[in-house]
Amino acid sequence: MARVLIIGAGAVGAVVTHKCAQAADVFEHILLASRTRAKCDAIARQLKRPIQTAQVDADNVAETVALIRAFRPDLVMNIALPYQDLHIMDACLETGVAYLDTANYEPPDTARFEYKWQWAYHERFRARGILAVLGCGFDPGQTNLYTAYARKHHFDRIDTLDILDCNGGDHGYPFATNFNPEINIREVTAKGRYWEDGRWVETEPLAVKRTFDFAEVGPKNMYLLYHEELESLARHFPECRRMRFWMTFGDSYLTHLRVLQNVGMTRIDPVEFEGHKIVPLQFLKRLLPDPASLGPRTKGKTNIGCILQGVKDGRPRCYYIWNICDHQACYREVQSQAVAYTTGVPAMLGGKLMVTGAWTGAGVFNVEQFDPDPFMREIGRWGLPWQETFLDRYPLD
Repeated sequence: MARVLIIGAGAVGAVVTHKCAQAADVFEHILLASRTRAKCDAIARQLKRPIQTAQVDADNVAETVALIRAFRPDLVMNIALPYQDLHIMDACLETGVAYLDTANYEPPDTARFEYKWQWAYHERFRARGILAVLGCGFDPGQTNLYTAYARKHHFDRIDTLDILDCNGGDHGYPFATNFNPEINIREVTAKGRYWEDGRWVETEPLAVKRTFDFAEVGPKNMYLLYHEELESLARHFPECRRMRFWMTFGDSYLTHLRVLQNVGMTRIDPVEFEGHKIVPLQFLKRLLPDPASLGPRTKGKTNIGCILQGVKDGRPRCYYIWNICDHQACYREVQSQAVAYTTGVPAMLGGKLMVTGAWTGAGVFNVEQFDPDPFMREIGRWGLPWQETFLDRYPLD
């Protein structure tokens, strides 16, 4: 029986809290904390069992340390903004408590995915005897574990990996993002990158496009992006010659995004406005619908998975593993849309594997460094069943 502190009460934090509450045999005591306690209280009222709530400023290490010491959790689950990762890791180091997050650290003033800041904590966590697990959402997270599972069971060598993230849902708004607007727009407007032959290849934003027919969604245009799991997967599967990440976008979304870029609303540097400094993208975030509000109006499905090719027993092989998630089914269960659901469920399960001892260690680790089998055995019953097949040909060359 474990005590868990969840920091972050947005759409994903709500899913994590719902799922931890469902796992009552593991998470006996739950504390949900956020800068705005009213958000935590609203989530708590949705649950069938009581939890504690609190206010905390995760940027304030001393405040987070005080909350950890008062509650005495076995695990801190960081479901806050990526900007706050290092502060929460600092608090865990000071208090000696295990740590888990779903997204890597990103500097507030630079749209840049990079694990170096968190990997630099490895020796300090190791010396303290603390386990920190990075990127335990879906992508990163479940896609990393799909890759590890494929390598363990279906390949002697992986040559190429493509991660495909398709959201076939429709929320009815002209323009909205399915997770934090600031993080989403920074991600999409950054230059694309992929790993090939031991080096990073850079592309202009959204310059590389393919069409793929996603099961239960249909044909969708998908675009090459840089995504953080590529960095850790390239490190932990060095034999892989090429790794790419693709995400689908509709024409309306891209048209609105181009207009917002053209008028400067996606800028992340402060500008002067009537005597005040404002960041245009942060102001835009305040104007857009809250992703947590999209659940009741989003219909359709997501389809996220990995296509890999390589060699098994001297023979070439192509393998596809994926999950399909229904937006309305997610809302009926946890009052959230599927994008938040697919991130929150793996986070809960990763936390469960940590506190029950299935994933152990001291230091900072990405999820693909653990045995994928315990995760893959359980993830289906928590709401994200996976499918797999072998393909006659590689569909993305």
